[in-house]
Amino acid sequence: MDTNRILLDVGGTFIKRSDGRSVHVDSNGGAAAIAAVLSAAIGPTDGISGIGVAIPGPFDYQKGVFLMKHKFASVYGKSLRELADIPQSVRLVFHHDVNALLLGCIKMLGLEEGNTALVTIGTGLGYSFAQKGQVQYSPSGSPARSLWNLPDGNGGILEDHVSARGICNEYARITGDNDQTARTIARKAYDGDRAAQKAYALAGEYLGRALAQAISGMNVSTVLTGGQVSQSFSLMEPSFMRYMEGIRLVQAPPGAVYEGLSSLF
Repeated sequence: MDTNRILLDVGGTFIKRSDGRSVHVDSNGGAAAIAAVLSAAIGPTDGISGIGVAIPGPFDYQKGVFLMKHKFASVYGKSLRELADIPQSVRLVFHHDVNALLLGCIKMLGLEEGNTALVTIGTGLGYSFAQKGQVQYSPSGSPARSLWNLPDGNGGILEDHVSARGICNEYARITGDNDQTARTIARKAYDGDRAAQKAYALAGEYLGRALAQAISGMNVSTVLTGGQVSQSFSLMEPSFMRYMEGIRLVQAPPGAVYEGLSSLF
């Protein structure tokens, strides 16, 4: 990666840099506070030729303007360039975070020939896919399709089950314990806790069933997993793979989102 560029992965809690540094951000904070955090995360721009930013939508990826209302609401309609006071001489490139991750995975894992799907599991559920190494986009620059809002058959949506929230809710439903996180539930599962194992297995089943329908007829050969919760994907894998006959399952490599951003310059 070019050392004259700054690469950022912007989330609702942290802004991470490709050099390993990260800055905490309160995405529900005021505009001045968010602007200050963006400036701190970017740092000095002397000698910097470009800045690549991976960020979830809604966002104007052409103009670099925040369009979210569920987070970063105080900077709705404002551009990142003006918020962080970035000189016009510095090129800015923006990309949806899930698409950037898929781009990086394709490059790092040599997936240019086949069809690939990516699911990211964390606070929410992300999905993107590529055909013959070409990431597919919606007109807005977001992934061409989504999974998170698919009906679950019980009046809810898929993300109610396949997310950190979903795993915590399922564990609480079984045990009555509302004080756990997806990470602590994963630890309990690896230690043999049957309720924790069931919570993750159910998430894997929901995801496998939904993804199998989403990629039906698309000749997908590889499914990639990413996101914080997917670090414990081995707990979901047996129930998930029951729906993934003939599919190769691969964890997204570290740094893939930055590799994807770098490839855009």
